Amino acid sequence: MARQSFLDTNVLIYAVDRADPAKQEMALGLIVRHAKERTGVISTQVLQEYFSAATRKLGIPPHQARQHLRDFLVFDIVQVTPGIIEEGVNCSILHTISFWDGLIVASASTAKCTELISEDLAGGQMIRGITIINPFR
Repeated sequence: MARQSFLDTNVLIYAVDRADPAKQEMALGLIVRHAKERTGVISTQVLQEYFSAATRKLGIPPHQARQHLRDFLVFDIVQVTPGIIEEGVNCSILHTISFWDGLIVASASTAKCTELISEDLAGGQMIRGITIINPFR
């Protein structure tokens, strides 16, 4: 089985944000690679955060952001459940990270991902056997 990589919301946002062309190119490359290799994982949390940030912060029209969400369905999707929320809380307490980051880690763990691609946590850090990778440094 191929190594699964969890893509945090910021990866998807950078792919459509023209403010930083270098980050946009990096994010697009990650999305294309993981879509092609079928190794990408996201969660319902990521989909929700994407729609909110894309429409509110980037000003992307809602119908366009909705199409992006449909495009992201090429990835495996972790459905956030009450059990994952509890694990997210535990993770946030144990590792002294935000609840939202704890929920991302719990979702990645549920999907048995080996890496979490995000700029929100310290790159190189390992949480629950998942290596945090920050490609935007």
